[in-house]
Amino acid sequence: MRRSVLRAAAVLTGAVGLVLVLSLGALLGIVFATGRQVDAWGVPLDQLSRGLTATEGGYTFTEGAYLSAHDLWTILIGEDGQVLWQFEKPLDVPEQYGLSDVAAFSRWYLADYPVFTRIREDGLLVVGSAKESLWRLNFYLPLRIVRQLPLWIGGSLLLILGCVLAFSALLLRRWFRAEQRQRDAARSDWINGISHDIRTPLSIVMGYAVQLEEDDALPLARRRQAGIIRSQSEAIRTLVNDLNLTMRLDYEMQPLRRTEVMPGALLRQAAADLYNRGLEERYRLDIDLPDPPGPPLKGDVSLLSRALDNLLNNCVRHNPDGCAITLGARWRGSWCTLWVESRGTGAPARIPSPERPPADGGPPHGTGLKLVAQIARSHGGTARFSGGEGCFLCELRLPCAPEQRQDSRSRRLP
Repeated sequence: MRRSVLRAAAVLTGAVGLVLVLSLGALLGIVFATGRQVDAWGVPLDQLSRGLTATEGGYTFTEGAYLSAHDLWTILIGEDGQVLWQFEKPLDVPEQYGLSDVAAFSRWYLADYPVFTRIREDGLLVVGSAKESLWRLNFYLPLRIVRQLPLWIGGSLLLILGCVLAFSALLLRRWFRAEQRQRDAARSDWINGISHDIRTPLSIVMGYAVQLEEDDALPLARRRQAGIIRSQSEAIRTLVNDLNLTMRLDYEMQPLRRTEVMPGALLRQAAADLYNRGLEERYRLDIDLPDPPGPPLKGDVSLLSRALDNLLNNCVRHNPDGCAITLGARWRGSWCTLWVESRGTGAPARIPSPERPPADGGPPHGTGLKLVAQIARSHGGTARFSGGEGCFLCELRLPCAPEQRQDSRSRRLP
């Protein structure tokens, strides 16, 4: 899901970036095009100034056709501020000007006419256009700011892209989370439905298998077959229970009933439960505890017992010819490590990770070890699995009870 979100955000950001680039290009094109149109006023001014020549009887002008075609008018103001010559001058344009008048219309407008000026030896040439035909704006900007404009523009674009990326990631994350919740709910409903449908026929199969196994009228071979059916049915029931529990732990639907748990009592109870299920003599079970024991754990007894039960069943299942199983606990600082080790002939030489499929493409590991890792993680601890030729080891590193951790630190003070 994370890759999909990042991919969608990258596509959206790229699209927005393309829009920004095209918009910037269009803006620059407009500025360039309009700039050329404004700069074109310099050509008529030079042309018009060359077309106006002084003669003994006044002035001659050769560009009248150009002015008429473009709806322009022009005047020539002398040194004394008097209009010396004019061509199609509007009636509301004055005949006399002072220095303040020239300074005003050079920057803005002359009687609401947009005008442009050209200095000549004999005066000031003024070319005007129709009212409301042009918009004039005198704009000043310090040179240091002009030099910083590329940085400001680049920073603004980066800021816009960052905001778009953050917004798109947030939006896409909400979409994907909503879809994931729907998928999780569908999967949860499916697992619950399958588990419910399996329990009833499985109970019937186990009940008949027990009756057949205890029926003395049947041959011994048939009773053994019934015992195999019963044991495999129990394995299926355990698998269904593990599947439900691992699903609840995945979605944090399993409440933890934390109490103080003595590791020694927890290990002894796990060993007793294994013996009570009929552990055969070819399996040897030992418990290794330090003397004196360390502080208790703060955890859910049923979940921790379930983790140990899964580990013990794993040791028995992978060693059908028998093995030596050891349960132990050791303390280091404010942490307690519960470990289960088996040494026999049938343990796998390499223990695959319970969190992901094997790298060699083999079948994924069962839910047993994954459930052990989830239980350890739900208690704020970790689970480490290792194996070798004929051996298996699991270490559950769990935090001790908070108040007991403070007491143990106090006892270590001199």
